[in-house]
Amino acid sequence: MDITNFIVSRREKALLVGDYGSYRKQLSRRLLVVRRKLNYTSTKGRKYAAKAPVTVEDIANNHEFIHLVLLTSERAWAQAMHMKSTHSADSGAKGITGSTKRHISSRLHKASVYAGQLVELLKNEDVSKATTQAILEARAYYVSLRGTIEFEKQNWEDCLHEYSEARLIYTALAKSRAAKQEDLFKDLLNTTIDPSIRYAAYQLKLPRTTSIETIVSKYVPRSNNEFVQEILKENPGALDDPATAQRKTPSGNAENVPKTIKWRSREVNLEDAATAQALAAVSTAEANLSSFLSSNPDAASQAKASAYDEVLIPSQDAVDATKTAIDELSAEGVPQGDRRMQALQITRTAVNYALVGWRIGRNRVLCGERDGALFEPEVRKPKKARKDGKMRPIQDESTGRKLTRLREREVLYNSTIQSLDSVKELPGIAADQKFVEELEAKRAYFAALRCLAIARSHALLQDARNALALLSRALDLSSKALPHASASQAGSKKPPNLNVTSDQAKGLRELLQSLVFQHRALVELHNLISINANKTKSSTEPPLVERLDEYPHGLVDLTNLVTYPPKVEPIPVKPLFLDVAFNYIDYPGRTRKAAEKAVNGAPEGAAGKDKKKEAKKGWFGFGR
Repeated sequence: MDITNFIVSRREKALLVGDYGSYRKQLSRRLLVVRRKLNYTSTKGRKYAAKAPVTVEDIANNHEFIHLVLLTSERAWAQAMHMKSTHSADSGAKGITGSTKRHISSRLHKASVYAGQLVELLKNEDVSKATTQAILEARAYYVSLRGTIEFEKQNWEDCLHEYSEARLIYTALAKSRAAKQEDLFKDLLNTTIDPSIRYAAYQLKLPRTTSIETIVSKYVPRSNNEFVQEILKENPGALDDPATAQRKTPSGNAENVPKTIKWRSREVNLEDAATAQALAAVSTAEANLSSFLSSNPDAASQAKASAYDEVLIPSQDAVDATKTAIDELSAEGVPQGDRRMQALQITRTAVNYALVGWRIGRNRVLCGERDGALFEPEVRKPKKARKDGKMRPIQDESTGRKLTRLREREVLYNSTIQSLDSVKELPGIAADQKFVEELEAKRAYFAALRCLAIARSHALLQDARNALALLSRALDLSSKALPHASASQAGSKKPPNLNVTSDQAKGLRELLQSLVFQHRALVELHNLISINANKTKSSTEPPLVERLDEYPHGLVDLTNLVTYPPKVEPIPVKPLFLDVAFNYIDYPGRTRKAAEKAVNGAPEGAAGKDKKKEAKKGWFGFGR
């Protein structure tokens, strides 16, 4: 008997692909299938005969009869919504009038009649075997239809009575059912019930600072309502005024919900109850965070950052509530120059700036001491003892691990700078030149920290020149942040947020100044070592004229081009002259070989001519 899920699921599936007209047709087809299954149709070829109404015994024997009643009620509701959506565009500013309005009310009345019959049938638990949950769901469905009728008739007070009971029942069911059903009831409240209550309260000119829970506790019918009494038995505090309950601390003292909010030199009234309650929760969470940080100064950075989540959640709720209030006023046609709209815009800027401040504070805590300006070694746990009982030595942190930590800090600084840039897009920020200068100073402070982290990375990689350039840039940025830093407050225990004190800016500037001096000395030492190395290398290497086949990898030593004064050295000679001289020089042994050839009867010159003649035989030695 999951009544709410049966109705909501069918509405969602139908409206995703069509409109209320298509939904009504689907319900008609499904209703015919259920009637045939239950043998609840007229015989073909005979006159129509009205069937007997559904009884409690029918529901006890077959739960499909519940679906029969629900489908009939939903079809009438879908027809009314289809007519309303069709004629709303053509009706103009006067709204739907005449016969169309009466027809819509008639269809809604029919839907509520069937839903009321279902409630009466399920109330007899002994016979119908219905659970308390099913009865409450049927009652909530019925009163929500009654609220829709009063909404169309513009009976705003009666509308609040009906919708308040529906909201009370759905809230109680959300707390008692499984998580999946809890999401279903919450979606139903956010999309249908709560907007209707808020609009009816607006028509009754109730203060916008009144929360929906307070309206429900005031308008829900308590007398002669057995369903409300049943809920109060299970939860006696269900109808207590939440505004009063939230103002009370465990000690019983009253804690005032803020009525105004201040932004720079302007102070406006909080006209939205949800925003005021969220800001009260932020104040409580801020006090808890301050006490945690003061009582646990040596806690790990991850634990401190987790404590910030308790402040970020209500801060985000305040931002969402303010945006919702602005959207509601815009939908009502309120101009931007209206007093209420201007107050909400200032509230929006204030709560968004506060949210950005808490996000940046969380990033600062994650960076470490002094916003990550000090690069302290990572604390490591001692390793387990060896088998012989001796402790294992703790190894130093590797360069790769140090670079990873610096990269994580750079990501946090980039996130902080992006958050600061997003503040400039809020309403009224661009016109405040002084405030923009303060934002630029804070941005310069965190940009200097980012340059410092990158410079440390280059220093770990033995690149002192790039590190010096980045440190010099960071020093210039820290100098820009110093004039606009806020004065330090002695004994202040506020958690870190967007505020940058003068002590923090001065400390960063002094640290950067010392690091710049240190890396200047390192660069000078590196340059001197390079010069001496070049001199030593140039004294041992041959001059450049003897190394023309080599490409110089560094600077060319112009003092070692050639050897001067020149020395007497052997030089290579072409072998062609030796080949010619061979024909005119009688080397030892050559005269004896020539004499032997002459004795054999052929002079050396003749023998040579005969060989030459024999060699000339046609092309390439062939032929005649």
